[in-house]
Amino acid sequence: MTSSGDNSRSFAAQDAENRPEEVTNQSTREIQEQGECSDKRVAWLTHCEPEETSPRRRGIKWGGLAARYEWKDEYGDVGPRNDELEQELFKNSNVPRPGNHANELQLSDDNAAYFVSVEGDIELNPITKFDGAGLHPVMMENIAHCGYEWPTAIQAYCIPALHEKLDVIAVAQTGSGKTAAFLIPIISQLMGKAKQIAAPRPNAGDPKGKGTARAEPLVVIICPTRELANQTFDEARRLCYRSMLRPCVAYGGAPKQLQQNELQKGCDVLVGTPGRILDFLNRPGVLAFNRVRYAVIDEADELLQPVWEKSFHALIAELGSGFGEPPRFLMFSATFNQKCQQLARQYLSPKCVRLEITRPGTAVRHIRQEVSPAYPGYYELHEKKPLIDPRAPHTQIMWVNDGLKLQALVELIFSLPKARTLIFANTKLDVDQIDDYLYNHGLPSTSIHADRTQREREDALRAFRSAHSPILVTTGLSARGLDVVNVLHVINFSLPRARCGGITEYIHRIGRTARIGNQGVATSFFNNADRALAPALTRLLNGCDQKVPDFLEQYLGSSWHDENNIKNPAADEGHYTQSGWNNEAGTASNNSWGPASDAGDNNDPWKLAADASKNDSGSSRDNEHGHSDNEASWSRDDDEVGYSDKEAGWSKDDVD
Repeated sequence: MTSSGDNSRSFAAQDAENRPEEVTNQSTREIQEQGECSDKRVAWLTHCEPEETSPRRRGIKWGGLAARYEWKDEYGDVGPRNDELEQELFKNSNVPRPGNHANELQLSDDNAAYFVSVEGDIELNPITKFDGAGLHPVMMENIAHCGYEWPTAIQAYCIPALHEKLDVIAVAQTGSGKTAAFLIPIISQLMGKAKQIAAPRPNAGDPKGKGTARAEPLVVIICPTRELANQTFDEARRLCYRSMLRPCVAYGGAPKQLQQNELQKGCDVLVGTPGRILDFLNRPGVLAFNRVRYAVIDEADELLQPVWEKSFHALIAELGSGFGEPPRFLMFSATFNQKCQQLARQYLSPKCVRLEITRPGTAVRHIRQEVSPAYPGYYELHEKKPLIDPRAPHTQIMWVNDGLKLQALVELIFSLPKARTLIFANTKLDVDQIDDYLYNHGLPSTSIHADRTQREREDALRAFRSAHSPILVTTGLSARGLDVVNVLHVINFSLPRARCGGITEYIHRIGRTARIGNQGVATSFFNNADRALAPALTRLLNGCDQKVPDFLEQYLGSSWHDENNIKNPAADEGHYTQSGWNNEAGTASNNSWGPASDAGDNNDPWKLAADASKNDSGSSRDNEHGHSDNEASWSRDDDEVGYSDKEAGWSKDDVD
């Protein structure tokens, strides 16, 4: 810890699920009487509705050990219900629910709402509802449990594409349901065939038999980050419910033996990061790809970057021709430049379809991007007025000098209604300093970056999801794929460097809010250090019919070399909004900082912001940041690679 904050803090917030029960069940009054937090944090805590913790989840420290449906030989074609597991998998706080604008993600009958580009020889007939789409009855029940009423546009095309046995490249906005777009049709098609094609299960009940078996998955899903792998695994657990298909996850940082034990109980759907999967493939009797029918590359444009080349090629080489035919390849991302598409075609069969689903001019449809009168020198410490006027429109791009960023950040957070907030910085040092600064100002923050132990990373993310620490500070590590319920505010404390992710990472960052038709606010701090990104930002704002701040107007019409070949960042990303997010306030209050009564009393978000700024409040966090490094009983894997610590984007992210 290099900041001036409390040195007794350990790095990651300890999740309530992992604390002793006597601590977990402490009331706010008890915490206050014990002097464990400031009055501000107690006040913030009263606005947080914590996620319910089921008995099954208590004590679990690793995402890979999460409960899943366990099939028994005596079951028929469909397994019986498990009420306790059903509550854990499908309870409201665990599943991202569609927002009030989710209908805008739906494919209209005339396709007028979208530009749909389908490249391939086969004509696809998109579905408009799940009924009649040829899905397995158990899958239909699981879809209903998840609250998915109709397919999003990307799902409407992917489901028939999989029925036609096509390889797929799919490009669609963040938060549009891409994970379900590949999991639903794949798992549905395998549900009725699992008994015939799945690998033998270990016979643990036979004393003469083996208690383990080699894992031979039917589906392999490769993700660039551990957090995304865990998140995809959770979705697979939901959609595999009451079927014979058993999902597993493998990622670096967690104990290998625990993951190996789960694999050897049987694995039909494997989700993981490249390094750890390769490790298990190289271990005799642990994992083999001879049965793989579907290979999914999530965030494919990232995995096709040179930093992943060695491990990615090694994984692809392991994919043989199970059952006499090569596996189907599916590649998904929100951004997919032309160079990556050319590389992707090396792995795809000629029977391939490329789907690109965008809504032109709507890349800011659900993320409000209004502009305040900020200008160089606007934020001066000697001024008597607040750094941010809560009655004024908040901005997406704000000029803030480096020395004033921390103060501006705190003022910004207090000026907005309490909701889950994701803050991005470019270096691990910045993340640590921001986290300490927020905590010392009475805000319930936690943080993640690649130098944290995996246990710390999982604890911090669970604390964020459960609203125990509803402010998460992170590097670009969390820019891709992270899907947390009710993230209503994304703040770029540091904008991505133009040569390290640039506008592509910016798009992924702000895509952490306004997911599945919900709304949100994205705010970015800008100063002279960000000039290299200015032409791209200006082009993005202008292409989305957004007002360009005064300090960026000089870049209007300027030439910009699009190194990533993103023809129109506005169209490539998806939809957000200039309108307010009043209608989401009631939804956000569930398991967030703002009580439901706040939503009903006011339709003016700026009145809510003004009220919030008057409330000198904070939130409580037990045991502060959680586990220390020496508590871990395992060592960090040696095969992690990534970008340098000094640059923005992916701060030494891990391959495994």
